[in-house]
Amino acid sequence: MNVKELITVDNDILGGQPVFKGTRVPVESLFDHLQVGVSLAKFLNEFPTVTKVQAIALLAIANKLVRPKDIGKLYATISARVPSVN
Repeated sequence: MNVKELITVDNDILGGQPVFKGTRVPVESLFDHLQVGVSLAKFLNEFPTVTKVQAIALLAIANKLVRPKDIGKLYATISARVPSVN
């Protein structure tokens, strides 16, 4: 599953905030819940429109992004999109 199959960015849905495709659940909410110790099962129970497949696929993609061999790609992508503050 690729990112476009998992995430929707549409200005008409939560002002363009990335959400799980087919839902109004911000992707950020998964990471926020996990950060404070909420289990994946409890997150899915609280947000029943998000499937377990979607959540696990997103975590797998995030994991790939921060692996040492791929971190250079992440830096390049971010630096290409974020304007310099100098």
